[in-house]
Amino acid sequence: MDRAVEVTHEAVGITLLFDTFSLESRNLLESFKNAGAAFHAAVIEDDGFLPDDVMSVYGFFLGDYREADSLPGKPLYFNQIQIPDYWRIEGDNSSAKVMDRTRERARIFFTEPTHRRQVKIVDWLDDAGQVRLSEHYNRYGAIFCHTVFNKKGQKALRKFFDVTGREMIVENFVTGDILVRWQDKDWIFRSKTDFIAFFIRCAGLEDTAVYFNSLSYPFFASQALAPNGFRDALFWHEPVGDEIPGNMQIILHDQGTRAKRVFVSRKESYDRLIALGAPSDKVKQLGYIYSFVRENKHRPHILVCTNSENVGHLTELASLMPQMHFHVAAITEMSSKLMSAGRYDNVSLYPNVKMSVLDSLFEKCDFYLDINHEGEIVDAVHRAFLNNMLIVGYEETMHNAYYTADTNTFKESEYADMADALNLTLAMPHIIDEALAMQKKAAVAAEATDYMEILHL
Repeated sequence: MDRAVEVTHEAVGITLLFDTFSLESRNLLESFKNAGAAFHAAVIEDDGFLPDDVMSVYGFFLGDYREADSLPGKPLYFNQIQIPDYWRIEGDNSSAKVMDRTRERARIFFTEPTHRRQVKIVDWLDDAGQVRLSEHYNRYGAIFCHTVFNKKGQKALRKFFDVTGREMIVENFVTGDILVRWQDKDWIFRSKTDFIAFFIRCAGLEDTAVYFNSLSYPFFASQALAPNGFRDALFWHEPVGDEIPGNMQIILHDQGTRAKRVFVSRKESYDRLIALGAPSDKVKQLGYIYSFVRENKHRPHILVCTNSENVGHLTELASLMPQMHFHVAAITEMSSKLMSAGRYDNVSLYPNVKMSVLDSLFEKCDFYLDINHEGEIVDAVHRAFLNNMLIVGYEETMHNAYYTADTNTFKESEYADMADALNLTLAMPHIIDEALAMQKKAAVAAEATDYMEILHL
């Protein structure tokens, strides 16, 4: 390969390389920020809505969409999709579809939060109702990628486009080849691993330690890179089964090209690895440094966010906790069933809630009940966690168990026990602080000092 390729970034000591920008990836990114680290971050599978400070491995070769005057410069609203005359678009706050009279021609998927109806993917269907083409939109309102499917519904090709619509990357899922147009040359890579390693070179990240939280392509890329004097590391957040994952064993047995350490977020996973014989000098437990917004003030205000009328035993809880005030917010209209809960003096309802009002509710309430059936809205549980709200929920309705301590979880049939536990916090406020400590422990909250060893590389 031509070593004279021009690099376009000045390297710093650390590169965070993620498969996807998952919850765990976001938590790790935030932790390095809060630890005061200088680093680059890159995501392999870009959904088009990455934040400005996170690079896209594919998007790196597409140019800067922010500089394109021909684009909307913001996410595309669902009814702005181009469709043939006499076709129509139907949708709600979760998804939409393109209709040709009674025939469904396309399915429209929104980015989170879905109530904003901002387009992320449009799946176009053939006459048999099979997806044949996915159009991927980014946060600037542009189609930056096409995924082409064969008649069996299997991925065949993926094409990426620059800001002018030129085809810059073609990925063949059948052969595994990736063709890249870069610096007026065509580059052919026989594997995704080779392509990712090429990105690391082009981005000027060769002389950094690569930290990754997946044992797939980020690990493969670490293995493919030449040693540079830094120690790469795996940040593991998944459960561990009956044996240590094979690729992790490569690291633990000193067979990694550059990766030499494993950091494990969950205590149970760490304990399991040690029990399976992982060397304690190579495996360390390390949580996340969260950006908490405020302290809990022990106020008797409860928040529930829902897009469903099915809020488990809401009226019974209101009756059992007369000293608590319930604030129930929805980003849509509320059904008559849910509106009827407003007859209780300690229940306030907020249909079609404005974001400014919702912001004030997250500041005002010190308890969050995760008791609504169906989907989560406005990233409510995560947001409640960052606001140091005590999160209590039903096992059957929990939307993000990561941020809820087991001690704060009840079966829905045990709603009376939940009410008793919450009433006790009013009589004994120190219980709230103890429960919050358990909540943070469950989410493996860490301090900046815990990251000092890593930052010394």
